[in-house]
Amino acid sequence: MGAGRFIVLEGVDGSGTTTQCRLLAERLRAERALVHTTAQPSAGPVGSLLRLMLAGRVLGAGHQSPAWNELALLFAADRVDHLDSEILPNLREGLYVICDRYDHSSVAYQSVSGDGPETIAWIRELNRFARRPDLTIVLDVPPAVAAARRRARSGRAEIFDAGPLQARLCAFYAALEQHFAGEPIVHIDGARPVDEVATAVLAAVLALPPRS
Repeated sequence: MGAGRFIVLEGVDGSGTTTQCRLLAERLRAERALVHTTAQPSAGPVGSLLRLMLAGRVLGAGHQSPAWNELALLFAADRVDHLDSEILPNLREGLYVICDRYDHSSVAYQSVSGDGPETIAWIRELNRFARRPDLTIVLDVPPAVAAARRRARSGRAEIFDAGPLQARLCAFYAALEQHFAGEPIVHIDGARPVDEVATAVLAAVLALPPRS
């Protein structure tokens, strides 16, 4: 079979990426497409460690939250493993691979929580060989809406849930293409009703040009 399509959904915590990944998969399957859904951090060994770190259950030096550069390195290592073990094999089989977050999140979260814009080039270099998405869909949600959604969902707060940091992330995602020049990035208003967002997400994917 020919190469599949690699679709990434991005946005701040509470933007709805997980829900929209699921709905996009359902709607593509209704169109008789073959689909594989996944997420980063992955379910692999490094990804599992990262999930524990994000939940505050594994601490770094001095019993503090892990440093931004430590997280960036671990995310890059997880991404290599994730690509080789799951994403690329499914793409070679001709599937749509829908990923909840990718290296855009590393650039966003580690640069905003770390030493600022000068870290972006370093994080991009760490991920230089990561396969680029055929389409990245950013779900833009105002900080107050995202915060209300995070409060409403069950589960333990994560280390990046602080309101001021999330507000900076919203601004970063709104201008994401500035940091990923030339990549196909589409912004969708994620504050609309779930079904309206899902319709817009599907339309963006179906609008991809055919393979040459």
